[in-house]
Amino acid sequence: MFNHTTRRSLVLGAAAAGASLALPATALAQAKAPLVGPLAPNPVEFQKQIAQFTGKASPQTEGLLLDVPVLADNPSAVPVKVKVTLPITEQDWCEEIVVLAELNPSPLSCRMQFTAAAGTAEAAIRIRLSQSQTVHAMARMKSGKVLVAKQAITVAASGCGM
Repeated sequence: MFNHTTRRSLVLGAAAAGASLALPATALAQAKAPLVGPLAPNPVEFQKQIAQFTGKASPQTEGLLLDVPVLADNPSAVPVKVKVTLPITEQDWCEEIVVLAELNPSPLSCRMQFTAAAGTAEAAIRIRLSQSQTVHAMARMKSGKVLVAKQAITVAASGCGM
């Protein structure tokens, strides 16, 4: 009397539709949950690192190139390239470059020091990111100028604590 194939198809279709509606909400709720414990961001340390590096100098946004991918599929090894584009001379060269990850538990990702003999100030590194955030690079010149650059990056999953 009843067509079991039709009823079975209807039940399976309803279950699939319900699951597809529930999954995005669950995934969205998990994605927006703030990190806690050892993976939580440390904004105080981030601001402290910026203040220590810049000192009394006013940062300039020109002269420093930061190359970071917009989307990181492997947050455990995100490629970052930093290069000072100002001329390097015997009177003025880049003394130090730092890379900071704003929302990492330990924001200082890398510190590199240079001399006038280097002739250039550039580096390619890989950093670990705990979540989607902004990566900052700062360079201090011998003349006292501080150069800054930043770029937002989206990570596929957490890299810290893996």
